[in-house]
Amino acid sequence: QVQLVESGGGLVQPGGSLRLSCAASGSIFSIYAMGWYRQAPGKQRELVAAITSGGTTNYGDSVKGRFTISRDKIKNTVWLQMNSLKPEDTAFYYCHGANADESSQYWGQGTQVAVSS
Repeated sequence: QVQLVESGGGLVQPGGSLRLSCAASGSIFSIYAMGWYRQAPGKQRELVAAITSGGTTNYGDSVKGRFTISRDKIKNTVWLQMNSLKPEDTAFYYCHGANADESSQYWGQGTQVAVSS
């Protein structure tokens, strides 16, 4: 089993920045991709960003050019740098991991991001 633990959420003003981290532990060697989803109240959960073990990245259209996902020097940790934050970025952000076929998927407990004056 894999455990994912997020950190770095909080409250920021519009235009500000946050950096989220997700640390994986357990049977992590089979993980093909890790990333972030977010869900705001009353809205559908959506992909924010993902990165594969080879470094290929994928971003949701609403965050392209503003967010960057990367791997930490430690193999089992990924970062999400969030710049130029907007009020519509306010949501609960969940770390996600999966093997290549998505037959095994794992979710973190989430962290709140709020963008407000």
